[in-house]
Amino acid sequence: MMPEELTASPRVKDTVAVGGQLQSAVSRASASKVPEVTVLFWVVKILTTGMGETTSDFLVHQFEPEIALALGFAALLISLLLQFSVRRYIPWVYWTAVAMVSVFGTMAADAVHVGLGVPYLASTLFFTVALAVVFLLWHRSEKTLSIHSITTRRRESFYWAAVLTTFALGTATGDLTAYTLGLGYFASGIMFAAVIAVPALAHWRRLLAAIPAFWFAYILTRPLGASFSDWTAVSSDRGGLDWGTGPVSLALAAGIAVLVALMTIKRRNHEPERQDHLIQA
Repeated sequence: MMPEELTASPRVKDTVAVGGQLQSAVSRASASKVPEVTVLFWVVKILTTGMGETTSDFLVHQFEPEIALALGFAALLISLLLQFSVRRYIPWVYWTAVAMVSVFGTMAADAVHVGLGVPYLASTLFFTVALAVVFLLWHRSEKTLSIHSITTRRRESFYWAAVLTTFALGTATGDLTAYTLGLGYFASGIMFAAVIAVPALAHWRRLLAAIPAFWFAYILTRPLGASFSDWTAVSSDRGGLDWGTGPVSLALAAGIAVLVALMTIKRRNHEPERQDHLIQA
């Protein structure tokens, strides 16, 4: 068989096509600035929400609210600048940004209520509308809300705008159930744990597409983690275990650090496998 005949063979064409698709998929995965959605992803996400809640409360009580807010904003800005400066997903860089979003998102939501006197119901509705606007602009610009497509600066900007808004919305929602509705922290946590199972079951039964299921669950992780972290940190007269915001924040930060280290090791171990796929393709 002549070389040109070999190239024209249907089997060879199929092999080349499959190889090209595999190489393209691996390239997109390598270029993505966000992690894969796994069980470990959700665990770390919930821990960051809890840490953001208690760390925000700790800073506000240690410093003047204006100074705490400025410190939170500075930490957020630095972490996001670092995240935008790297060219691929780096676990510790990404999760540092998420943690700082959690801290500042909590401060922003609390400032709206405490500083401006806005009721939790009104702030919840406000951040809901804000998130809807972010999603609308994101989808109108990029035609998708999938986190697997975060490969450009513009998509990454939309992604982090959505993440920041979800944290603020989750904070307002958690405070709404704990205070306005009078459920308290523990009961609120149980309620959100039950509600967060809804998108997972709906997606499993093919009643809800992957993208809305993801974002629905992503929003609910904020009040879920915050409710349980508040329950462990606040005093007994507020229905908590009185462990303190400082110790709870340190414990959650240590847990996040360990899990992010495991993510880093796992990612490094998979890098040779990805390269082998590219070579074979």
